[in-house]
Amino acid sequence: MSISAHGVGEEKSAPCIARQPILSADQQVVGYELLFRENSEQTHFASDVEWATSTAIETLHVVGLDVLCDGKMAFVNCTHQMLMKELFLLLPAGEIVIELQPGIPVDASVQGACHGLRQRGYSIALDNFVPDDTREPLVAYADFIKIDVKNVAPESAAALVRRHGNKNRKMVAVKVENAEIYKTASRNRFQQFQGYFFRYPEHMRARQIAGSQTTYLQLLQAVSRPQTDFYEIEDLIKREPSLCYRLLRYLNSPLLGRSTPVTSIRHALNLLGERELVRWIGMATTLVLARNRPSDLVLSSLVRARFCELIAPRVEYKEADLFLMGMLSLMDAILELPIGIVVETLALDPLTKEQLVCGKSGDTTPLSPIYDLMIAREAGEWETVARLGKELKLSLLFVDKAYNQAMQWAHNVTSATRG
Repeated sequence: MSISAHGVGEEKSAPCIARQPILSADQQVVGYELLFRENSEQTHFASDVEWATSTAIETLHVVGLDVLCDGKMAFVNCTHQMLMKELFLLLPAGEIVIELQPGIPVDASVQGACHGLRQRGYSIALDNFVPDDTREPLVAYADFIKIDVKNVAPESAAALVRRHGNKNRKMVAVKVENAEIYKTASRNRFQQFQGYFFRYPEHMRARQIAGSQTTYLQLLQAVSRPQTDFYEIEDLIKREPSLCYRLLRYLNSPLLGRSTPVTSIRHALNLLGERELVRWIGMATTLVLARNRPSDLVLSSLVRARFCELIAPRVEYKEADLFLMGMLSLMDAILELPIGIVVETLALDPLTKEQLVCGKSGDTTPLSPIYDLMIAREAGEWETVARLGKELKLSLLFVDKAYNQAMQWAHNVTSATRG
């Protein structure tokens, strides 16, 4: 399958799914909570968990859990009625965590359903657990207990962890959006953390770029110039054996569907061509620079880049490179450097460079609607997606189709580069 930039096909419907990562104490991604919207035709989105999730169960079969969760666990919301209907038996045990919502009655039928799910190999989480929670009798069935650390006081949260946490029952802090919240939750002995705190590193500061990172940033600079110098790029790649290996592995992967033997680095570059080379270097440098950071940074960078590239034919972006804008939008978190320092070393077009900086500060540029749509679609902020889609004259169906294709592409790329 070629990964060149094809357009987004027209379909009558498209699954509407977003995801939020859950990380371990050492910041390894262990799963994703999946967020659903019923269909692409709505301009207003209700928060009815039941129809959203029941519709989504069918959607999971369409998109695929591997694509959505990158081989990690999928956390899916469950109401009382859904539990009683045993809808989750349609999904594979061992890959799903069923999140029981607040308000589920605790009676013999519910306890029997939980017991049956555990017997079949399904994991159970108690979502939004609070002190004196009415679901206390269900704790015995729970593999995970999720606590909203923005709504539950730290002392109360710590008491819940001490009472219910053990090696078989993970305590998950939810809404961990910055380093300070993460530090507090970690001190309170939470074992897992849901949120985007790792995108805002505590020690992000102005400093020199590490020598080991210089070649990769020089490569990004080389492909961001108006005229691509293949000799310069060849020389930079030859300095890094790991990049030579990645390039050859990439050209031999089924993603490209090529059978031509590669005889040299120059031959490899000529086979790729200028546009494909820009894409490959963006992907390869992101994968290498993020190797000691949470895997979601790579996955999300790839999704963002491909999504922006897919919507590019239908939006106004002047000379900006939307693929690189998406790819570099998390480079500050990857390098643990302010974005201004990252982009000042790159010969990006002025619009892309300005948006990457303003995207972090909240200031606006002509590219802001595109950038903000990318962020909102990733986060499942459906109302914002609808508003920005209308502003950009993009149908919700088109946006969702493009995002699903971007997730599939990112999954294919990361799968092809593992090992």
